[in-house]
Amino acid sequence: MKYKKRTWSVLTAAAAALIMTAGIVFAAPMSVCAAGETASEEEVVLRVCNWEEYIDLGDWDEEETIELESGDIIGENSIMEDFEAWYEETYGIKVKVEYSTFGTNEDLYNMLTLGDEYDLVCPSEYMFMKLITENMLVPLSDGFFDESVEENYYVRGVSPYIRKVFDEHQIGGEPWSRYAAGYMWGVTGIVYNPDVVTREEASTWKILSNPKFNRQVTIKDNVRDSYFAAVGAIKSDLLTTDAFRSDPEYAQKLEDEMNDTSPEMIAKVQDYLQQVKDNVYSFETDSGKADMITGKVVANYQWSGDGVYSLDQAEEDDFILAFAVPKESTNIYFDGWVMLKNGIRDNAAKQHAAEAFINFTSRPDNAVRNMYYIGYTSVISGGDDPTIFEYAEYNYGADDDEEEIEEYDLGYFFDEDGESGDYVIEAPAEQLERQLFAAYPPQDVMDRSAVMVCFDKEQNASINRMWINVRCYNLLKAPVWAWIPVIAVLCGIVCLAVIRIKAVLKARGKG
Repeated sequence: MKYKKRTWSVLTAAAAALIMTAGIVFAAPMSVCAAGETASEEEVVLRVCNWEEYIDLGDWDEEETIELESGDIIGENSIMEDFEAWYEETYGIKVKVEYSTFGTNEDLYNMLTLGDEYDLVCPSEYMFMKLITENMLVPLSDGFFDESVEENYYVRGVSPYIRKVFDEHQIGGEPWSRYAAGYMWGVTGIVYNPDVVTREEASTWKILSNPKFNRQVTIKDNVRDSYFAAVGAIKSDLLTTDAFRSDPEYAQKLEDEMNDTSPEMIAKVQDYLQQVKDNVYSFETDSGKADMITGKVVANYQWSGDGVYSLDQAEEDDFILAFAVPKESTNIYFDGWVMLKNGIRDNAAKQHAAEAFINFTSRPDNAVRNMYYIGYTSVISGGDDPTIFEYAEYNYGADDDEEEIEEYDLGYFFDEDGESGDYVIEAPAEQLERQLFAAYPPQDVMDRSAVMVCFDKEQNASINRMWINVRCYNLLKAPVWAWIPVIAVLCGIVCLAVIRIKAVLKARGKG
């Protein structure tokens, strides 16, 4: 592998973010100037909130330069600093980016409900669906979608596959693409140790409850990802039948099945996850990567971007891991940029700067910088610009001395028709089960992918109650013997209370 993901500690990223956000400048509404026109002396302040360690902060070493046929790429400054310079040069307007981060989708939502104000944020698909539903977002402007504008890098370069997903999925009769622009994407799967776990064993959600790997597997510590995996395991027999997969409405039916929140299914999921709880090493959010690398566990439920990280880091210690996608279904996930009403506030200058920020991060060279820095896969394929595909070949293409080589077709992602044959990587055979497979899953994996839809309040309340029962101790499931000490303690408390009351009453009677 020529590619090694750049790693940064949370502390380093947080410190850099604090430095960049130090000093707050308030700007009054102003009109947007075209490039070359006289600019206002005012400065547009753009408040951006993104996931931790999820954008290029620059400061690359010279040897980290990515050498592609289209040109060398290196991150000397942060994306935010380079955007500020590019925006002023392109539009003649100064902009100041105030950049901050969040840890989970729920953290971001809580921040917003508590009154924090941002102009541009980057939640996952189910959260930006929730924000659309709650009428909290500003739609992207018509000008943002004008492909004749050279600076509209997003619409000119977004993968045709991703564009289709965003156009076809709707909230309240409007497509995602009206409000959200994709940033990174991937699928969920299983990182595993091939010396202990077979690919067949790793290619099913049932591995989470497989007693063969008792206390050797981890699962995600959030209700949505765990719910999805449980549904896949419970419905495994249905989802893998030829009759189900050959149904003309397979894609929609798969999505419906994987988002089943009927009372019966929620009850089954609770029972299944309680079995899983007794079998797994831990519920985790981020520690699973380290546990795989150090060998504490042999399989880890993981997002593909973090899967690439795990494989890369283990490889540095000559420890080979692999990535598999369950045969039942996988969640195709997205993180996407959306503009908030309480930040933009009908300010044309802010909206222009926010949309320009999306476009700047979507410029192919910047998409490469972000992919290199964080390890996830950009939704940008580049359109007519070959940079992104060159970068995929740079990472995963076979060296001249490779003996076992396989063709890996990425036409579905890079080509609208998917049949041109222009996007085939000559890759080492082992990459068909490793980083390349995780970063750009093949067509058959994408065919069995499903989106996690936005649940309504009643559905969320139901699965959250289920999750509390799973993560906390469910008293209703406790055996009779477990109640004996509890009852004894309660009886003792009651007896002591009665004795104390009698003593008080007796004392008062004497008084």
